[in-house]
Amino acid sequence: MYFDIALIAYLTDRIFGEFTFIRHPVVLMGDFITAFQKHFYRDTIARGFWLVFWLLAAVLALVTPISLIDNVWVLGIIASSGIAGKMLYESVQNVLNDPQSIRYLVSRDTENLSKSDINKAAIETYAENLSDGVIAPLFYLLVFGLVGLFLYKAINTLDSMVGYRNEKYEKFGKVAARLDDIANYIPSRITAVLILILFGKLGKLPQTWHYAALHESPNAGYPIAAMALSLNVSLGGATSYFGVIKNKPYFGEGKREISDEDIRSALALQWKLDTLVIIVLAAGVMV
Repeated sequence: MYFDIALIAYLTDRIFGEFTFIRHPVVLMGDFITAFQKHFYRDTIARGFWLVFWLLAAVLALVTPISLIDNVWVLGIIASSGIAGKMLYESVQNVLNDPQSIRYLVSRDTENLSKSDINKAAIETYAENLSDGVIAPLFYLLVFGLVGLFLYKAINTLDSMVGYRNEKYEKFGKVAARLDDIANYIPSRITAVLILILFGKLGKLPQTWHYAALHESPNAGYPIAAMALSLNVSLGGATSYFGVIKNKPYFGEGKREISDEDIRSALALQWKLDTLVIIVLAAGVMV
């Protein structure tokens, strides 16, 4: 396992965050997806498959030779671009000062959200993206190295751009969405368990699995339910996407009016997570 590269990557992200002087790999992947849609889009499963195939092939071709560099510091710094812990924390924290910034973090309609709904959306995206942006990239980096990390980021980017069940992407985005479901199956559950452990709520594991099963996604419900139960709030509920109200179930057993203090309580998880991850990775390096 690649503990040394993962440790350097995690510390680099926590200290420096995103490197703004270079074009981010995820942005480049997004450019590829946009260009493919512009020239080859057709709402068929086959055309969506070819989008997935060619993006993953391009990532594999580009990253494989880079992964052969015999310098863990260089590899760790490169890998840090696949971890979004610092950016996620700061983005959710910024909602406390600028509630309207929530529109940059979520895909739901944000124009008419109440303050409680904005806070709820911030906590939900923090919980879900702890999996997508931190734990899952670390998992694939540890197990499969740099190639695994960036293949995961490609899959996740595909899902975030085309993996929607709407008129445009119902068929075109199906392969991307299903592949993302598979890729996040283990990380989402690891994230839920970590949230419960770090909040001292592991006894709520059965409830977490119960509420998570209510989510239409096979993965997103796990970290969201774990966070809701840990904070004693209820997340989910009716939410507007692309002008259509989706009556999602509630996740959790606590209050439904979400305050700024609830966001602060959720963000308090970060230093505990940092400590645990660094200790585990450092121990792995020394073994």
